[in-house]
Amino acid sequence: MGRETNGNRCVQCGFRTSQLFVLYSPGNMHLMKCDNCKSVADEYIECEVMIVLVDLILHKRQAYRHLLYNQFDRNRLSRQDLMWKLGLSFLLLDAYRYMLLILSEKQLSMSFSSTIGICQKALMYVLLGNAMFLCTLHILSRVFLTSSTGDHRHRGTEFFFAIIISSYFKIFLVSMMIWEFPPTVIFIVDLFVLSSNVVAIKGLFCEAVITGSTVSRCIGTCLCVHGAKYLATKAF
Repeated sequence: MGRETNGNRCVQCGFRTSQLFVLYSPGNMHLMKCDNCKSVADEYIECEVMIVLVDLILHKRQAYRHLLYNQFDRNRLSRQDLMWKLGLSFLLLDAYRYMLLILSEKQLSMSFSSTIGICQKALMYVLLGNAMFLCTLHILSRVFLTSSTGDHRHRGTEFFFAIIISSYFKIFLVSMMIWEFPPTVIFIVDLFVLSSNVVAIKGLFCEAVITGSTVSRCIGTCLCVHGAKYLATKAF
């Protein structure tokens, strides 16, 4: 018995593989090797979640490929449902980030009226910034995918999914509800999220059949969408 889907990828080189493992009996698993690089296709299958999380923090492309291609159910409905949930979490964490920035800039008394005002301003930041983020991502990814890969039917969705997944470090902002940190920590988290996005995009598109210029355009697209979001919120 083995896992065989069209979405399986080797975490080392990014090539498609028919099977990741063969399960002979409970507890008796044989990991398959990639036909291209001859390495074990996905060694993370036997690893604990904490090991995968540590490698994500260390920015290992293999961990991102495991997460994006081999971990989640490739069923379209399940993946779409997961994307909606992750997208909502992304927006909530973004709103919390803007609230922290507003509170750090202005020492306001936490009355009911000031709380409502802060929430309204954070909501406007989230709607405006992420609207610009999504528009820029849609336009640039279509231009990039059409000119580089030739197969843009599903790549746009995968691009967005990779950015949402690799923005997991935003959750560490929640710790600021318990411990007091200087406002600079918010920007350190932003830099970490940006670097994670770049690594995830490189892991998503950096296959042996894709050139280095394609990888550069992937990274450029990632930087541009974040820059557009930042400029939109600054203008507001």
